[in-house]
Amino acid sequence: MALLYQITGSRASAYPLVLAYEAALPGPSHVKLNSMLNSQMLEIALVAFMTFFATIGPVDVAALFAVLTKHNRPKQRRALAFKGLLIASSILLMFAVFGEAALARLGITLAAMRTAGGILLLLIAIDMVFARHSGISSTTDDETDEAKTKEDISVFPLATPLIAGPGSMGAVVLLTAEAGGDLVHWSLIVGALLAVLLLTLILLLMAGQVQRVLGVTGLNVISRVVGVLLAALAVQFMFDGLAGSPLFS
Repeated sequence: MALLYQITGSRASAYPLVLAYEAALPGPSHVKLNSMLNSQMLEIALVAFMTFFATIGPVDVAALFAVLTKHNRPKQRRALAFKGLLIASSILLMFAVFGEAALARLGITLAAMRTAGGILLLLIAIDMVFARHSGISSTTDDETDEAKTKEDISVFPLATPLIAGPGSMGAVVLLTAEAGGDLVHWSLIVGALLAVLLLTLILLLMAGQVQRVLGVTGLNVISRVVGVLLAALAVQFMFDGLAGSPLFS
């Protein structure tokens, strides 16, 4: 299966070769085909979930939300959480639907998007491993200070850039472009995105408890572990992008 991916250059374009490969093997083909496709779908979903979890950072978002809303009543916190997540979800889903068409319109190849997306994800991963904030997937110090003086933080900074920031938007465009028009592949990516957004909403509604239970050390441990995995994924995206570019073809 890995060889088929290398030959085709993407998981989406490997489906026809998977069918041919299955036909050449002895035994019940439908059993082997279902097993291989299920394994591939699980891989797609897990990679997408991990990427979105790292770029959105539900735990970090919840911790900052708890700080910014410490003077709000519980009812106000819930309203801000729902409104912010709804706006962010709309933005990210818009990128999921129209991202690939926008790339084609701008003349950006999938190889270029893989390389650029890999670089962006690697920068986020480095920040996560060193437990620092650069503004790619979080707010800057100036933005945080401005947010503290605002009563309604649902649009800024909660919806964007905390949830729908440059990192998560880039990840959505990159992963949906990887689908290559395959509806099942695209649906798995969007499903993973919605799962992370749902997890983000749950943590926002429990922001105070999350901050008390994990503390700064717990948040940093989670950030570093996910950051290491994201760094490996980012490098793989860059390798795939370079391999598919005119430089090496």
